[in-house]
Amino acid sequence: MLLTIVSAVFVFGLLVLVHEWGHFITAKMTNMRVDEFAIGFGPKLISWQKGETLYALRAIPLGGFNRIAGMDLDEEENDAGDRAYFKRPIWARMIVILAGSVMNFVLPVVLFFLIFLCVGVQTPSTEPIVGAVMANRPAASAGIMAGDRITSINGQTINEWANISEVFKDSAGKPFEVTYLRGDESRHTTVIPVLDESSNRVVIGIQGSVVSQEVSIGEAASLSVEKTWRIFKAMLEALAMLVTKEGASSELSGPIGVAQMAGEVAQHGFIPLLNFAAFLSLNLGIVNLLPVPALDGGHFITLVIEAVRGKQMSKKAMYYIQAVGVVILMSLMIFATFNDITR
Repeated sequence: MLLTIVSAVFVFGLLVLVHEWGHFITAKMTNMRVDEFAIGFGPKLISWQKGETLYALRAIPLGGFNRIAGMDLDEEENDAGDRAYFKRPIWARMIVILAGSVMNFVLPVVLFFLIFLCVGVQTPSTEPIVGAVMANRPAASAGIMAGDRITSINGQTINEWANISEVFKDSAGKPFEVTYLRGDESRHTTVIPVLDESSNRVVIGIQGSVVSQEVSIGEAASLSVEKTWRIFKAMLEALAMLVTKEGASSELSGPIGVAQMAGEVAQHGFIPLLNFAAFLSLNLGIVNLLPVPALDGGHFITLVIEAVRGKQMSKKAMYYIQAVGVVILMSLMIFATFNDITR
């Protein structure tokens, strides 16, 4: 539980920090007055004033915000003059709105670059050597550890990793006698596979080992961009499927599901957690650009409308647009949380 909480706070905090920093730095660069830069919601835990901006860390680490003067379009209460958000040119406001998602697209490139530099390019090994053992799974309960080499299961010789899955296939609940090498010592244990409902596969909770190959700085940079682009395209396809494929929405996850996944990934180490953060950052960037009121994408659409009309939308119209957006987002959040709980 503690690992899940710490991992979730780290992932959410990193993503929100990068996203809000994008809004913050571009607001400063376009000469807008930023009254507060906050990570989290709720009561302030830590805050300090630097110049005109209050920096704060708040109690609920599931978001963050920039309080930019004049974003409420209230000209009567505006005390920022020409530095108010609604007084700045449309191009400047567009940059500020898009900057959060842009930073969420940049973060994966940076994280993948660091990962490639630290661990190189990793490819799955065909050797039947355990690379990782998941907690609270049959293999962990049976005493199998990372580094063990599985030599036979129920007397059947295991020559490569693929043999393990073949033996356990369609055998949930049945005991298997597993022989493995730990160093030079041969050991025996009994493992009872279980059915993993999320993947619909019979598992014992182990992962194979990987082979690492070092790469240069240039190769790491190229590979990080390539990997980010590949995942980005796959996410767009998944988003399209979520909208068009019947039943796909049941796979939607909310904060509870993401926190649980963060905890599970963290069991395998810090590098997998960084991979997960990069993946989630791309997801956040794409979702925020959807043309839904209350999201950055919806806000950007209102700016496009303003550019076409030649004048700003009324405060009343903006209020109703934002209200619709909040209802949509809250509905999706409730639905996703329901999915998390039922899973």
